[in-house]
Amino acid sequence: MKPNTHLAINHRLCGAPGELAEGRATARLATSAELAVDDRGLVHGGFVFGLADHAAMLAVNDPNVVLGSADLRFVAPVRAGDVVDATAEVTETKGKKRTVAVEARVGDRVVLTGTLVAFVLPQHVLDA
Repeated sequence: MKPNTHLAINHRLCGAPGELAEGRATARLATSAELAVDDRGLVHGGFVFGLADHAAMLAVNDPNVVLGSADLRFVAPVRAGDVVDATAEVTETKGKKRTVAVEARVGDRVVLTGTLVAFVLPQHVLDA
């Protein structure tokens, strides 16, 4: 299976697609000092969120998918140099609404967990 959405996303900032299957996807972000917020190398949570969002959109894998809401918990820090792997799985489909469970890990350590709600629109959101 190949990606049908977010084809122009910056993989350096939001992660690269990994495995794709019906309703499921992974993405990986190799962090760097460029993503850090301080001289100790703490990676800004927005990049980890972006990775989780990217994995969720890939799990839906429709060219017209958009994020509606997110309920996420950051449970451990990410350091510059860490490789973060995200998994996403569509857990519910109701009409155009998709509920997606996400988790991000550095090795065996969970760093983010939660649920995103996405919508599959009949046309690109900018054409509405």
